[in-house]
Amino acid sequence: MTTTIIGYPRIGSHRELKFAVQKYFKHEITADELAQTAAELRQQNWQTVSAAGIDQLTSNDFSYYDITLDTATLFNIVPKRYKDLNLSTLDEYFAQARGYQGDNGDVTALSMKKWFNTNYHYLVPEFDDDTDVKLVGTKIFDEYKEAKAQGYATRPALVGPYTLLQLGQYNGSKQARDYAADLIKAYDAVLSQLADLGAEWIQLDEPALVKDQTEADLELFTDIYKPLLSNKHGLKVLAQTYFGDVRDSYDLLTSLDFDGLGLDFLEGAETLDLVTSKGFPADKTLFAGVINGKNIWKANYDEKLALIKQLPTDNVVLTTSCSLLHVPYTVENEDKLADKYIKYLAFAKEKLTELKDLDNILAGNGADALAANQALFAKPRYKENQAIIDQVAALKESDFHREPSFEERAAIQKKEFNLPELPTTTIGSFPQTREVRRNRAKYKRGEITKEQYDQFNRDQIKACVEFQEKIGIDVLVHGEYERNDMVEYFGEKLDGFLFTQNAWVQSYGTRCVKPPIIWGDVSRNAPITVAESVYAQSLTDKPMKGMLTGPVTILNWSFPREDISKKETTLQIALAIQEEVLDLEKNGIKIIQIDEAALREKLPLRKSDWYNRYLDWAIPAFRLVGSKVQATTQIHTHMCYSEFGDIIDAIDDMDADVISFEASRADLTLLDTLQEDHFKTHVGPGVYDIHSPRIPSEAEVAGTIHKILKKVPLDNVWINPDCGLKTRGTTETTASLENVVAATHQVRQELAHEGR
Repeated sequence: MTTTIIGYPRIGSHRELKFAVQKYFKHEITADELAQTAAELRQQNWQTVSAAGIDQLTSNDFSYYDITLDTATLFNIVPKRYKDLNLSTLDEYFAQARGYQGDNGDVTALSMKKWFNTNYHYLVPEFDDDTDVKLVGTKIFDEYKEAKAQGYATRPALVGPYTLLQLGQYNGSKQARDYAADLIKAYDAVLSQLADLGAEWIQLDEPALVKDQTEADLELFTDIYKPLLSNKHGLKVLAQTYFGDVRDSYDLLTSLDFDGLGLDFLEGAETLDLVTSKGFPADKTLFAGVINGKNIWKANYDEKLALIKQLPTDNVVLTTSCSLLHVPYTVENEDKLADKYIKYLAFAKEKLTELKDLDNILAGNGADALAANQALFAKPRYKENQAIIDQVAALKESDFHREPSFEERAAIQKKEFNLPELPTTTIGSFPQTREVRRNRAKYKRGEITKEQYDQFNRDQIKACVEFQEKIGIDVLVHGEYERNDMVEYFGEKLDGFLFTQNAWVQSYGTRCVKPPIIWGDVSRNAPITVAESVYAQSLTDKPMKGMLTGPVTILNWSFPREDISKKETTLQIALAIQEEVLDLEKNGIKIIQIDEAALREKLPLRKSDWYNRYLDWAIPAFRLVGSKVQATTQIHTHMCYSEFGDIIDAIDDMDADVISFEASRADLTLLDTLQEDHFKTHVGPGVYDIHSPRIPSEAEVAGTIHKILKKVPLDNVWINPDCGLKTRGTTETTASLENVVAATHQVRQELAHEGR
């Protein structure tokens, strides 16, 4: 065995799983029909990976929704509120993922967080004091047997016990260590059954090791794995890490009885130094992550070979830096991209070829592949834009700061807008109905004119504004009907971006995104959002928010360049968005939201790197966008699912006037941190979860508002959903927003009665 991968995309080359799961939610297909689609996708993946010549395939990297949720379900880590619904096993699984509202009860979904430093989201396992951890599921065995029956010998993959505990939420008096003994027994049962089925290896994913590890953390890891590895039932155990290096635990990992260690040689800043300076055990296999599992550029074979030749062992398996879940399926689906672009791109399927090419070159029979790769990298890929390069180089410290101070602006804006207490708004987007998507598709196909396309969108904007005015929202939005995606839309209007047809990547569950590719230097050549915002403002006397995507999010939700730093690219984008902000302001838009949904997403996983490798340029880049507006212009921002508490000072340092963020799935726990840190920025904690189809009642929202007011000063609070409404249906959105506004009015009346 000389090549393998950590995992493969599972949503389907043309999003077949997404559409099948959605049909199941709508009761348009049965559970058996959904299972048949899933089986076909797994078979296609195994065929693809095997045909590429990869030596060892993986199984159990498939999921209907999320692999962490799969692992928790496998081990009976299912909160009682879901079991009490008395649903089928599959429907109980989906109730955890997206909530449930029906004849059997009404429950919200599990919390959802970003998967380490990616745009993928995982469901947070909940451990209650009465959680009975034990092996109850069969998925990992079923999929191994399924592959075996088709002639594929696979390495089953599973979230490891240490990472599972580190990702968990503990609701009672017990903590992670209290569940370790039962979890060891449960994983031991998995090893035993896989051995009985004939498996040779098991892959236990332990990415939590690439974060800073305390002595207590390493002690817990040791206490889990020493007994687990004492009887492997004849299996070989691979400890697989990714997204960074294991500088804290390398000595421990090499001393324990693992048969293989999977290390990331791309994002792992110290990985190469660890294995060269400390050596690598002769009795273990090094699974070397040398092909980038998160970006889409072809690998430079000379660079990869130079890296591989430094490895201090011959017992090496070449693999990806992480699961290929984070890249699209194949460039074969991009028949509209010119070859001058395609030849530089490698999606999941093409990365399989890269692994095999490197393997062949090392074996002495890949001369043609090496020569072709060298020829590709011998020529410049694009022509630089010297003007924007010079503009970035000329930036001064004063360009990153706004005057006057936050406190002075707050007083000015309070007088300027004269909004009621607890002003209501939404995050920006409204439901992208079938008609909206059809209008866009017809325009792209040339079936309607630009005038017809724009008129349809204006009609949608008009109806959206009328609805918001009717229910009494205070600060309105235009609905974003012209936008396909919050990053792709802006990238299409900026120079320097490249776009695909079918390069879909799973974000969470059935939600897929199609990240643009930052091809060259970024600049703005014309207004992007001004026309729609100005038209929407003309329909109302209430403030209309201009809606923009921030530079850090555009970077983080695109496939970035690898030839210049992320900082330089982000500053280029920031200057382009700054031009748009100033155009909006000049055209009468006085509230401008600059979304930084993904700010925390690329925060280094080690705290020691937060400020000197990321926040030191990411926060100033945001400030640059709004630094030149008037004091009477109010700058909002929005952040999605992330753990913000540990960087709350940096978020305050963004110097926005208002920030809205996800809080509903985390039960408003972030508010405690805001209170403790005397957070000055005005806040709109999400009062209901838009990622679930359930409709919050008026009483539920009112109760949430009261919880917020116990932690945040009344004058600092805005009321809004926790994210954009693009993916929701019209009926549920209408009812939910009506309840939000009614609840806000109720709370205002209660406050007036109390004399507040």
